[in-house]
Amino acid sequence: MKILYFGGQKSGKSNLAEQKALNISLKKSYYLATYDNSFNDKEMHKRIDKHKLQRKDEFTTIEEPKDLLKVLSKSNNEDTFLIDCMSMWLFNNIDETEEYLIKQLEEISKLDANIVFVLNDVNSGVIPYEKESRKFVDMTGIVGQKLASICAEVYEVKLGLANKLK
Repeated sequence: MKILYFGGQKSGKSNLAEQKALNISLKKSYYLATYDNSFNDKEMHKRIDKHKLQRKDEFTTIEEPKDLLKVLSKSNNEDTFLIDCMSMWLFNNIDETEEYLIKQLEEISKLDANIVFVLNDVNSGVIPYEKESRKFVDMTGIVGQKLASICAEVYEVKLGLANKLK
């Protein structure tokens, strides 16, 4: 089963996605962390530490910022993955083509494992003035649409509450 949780920053999407992954898992779930630690961003480290405390030892963590298939292609139908987050994955792959990113998602959709995706909703504001920011917002919308099409369940999260769209 493929499931998508999307919402704004601090909406509660990661917490709800973690709960869902644990509920559908037949064994210990995998937490596929996509943050690229090479930026040495102290504020992001605090966020990551908070996520680690939140999930305790209930997940086996795998860090992979760019190539999700490298990890997911080894999965089987008893595996459950939480990918947190697809926005960081997109940011790390921002120089790739739209076709490449969509192809990777299509390959992921064919896998038999349970996968819970987390995506930031950044598409409700104004069109960014700066080219790279505009590309990121546009690609987030495109990736979000593709994820929604391949997922059996889609939840929009606001204020810690999930609204099931699909």
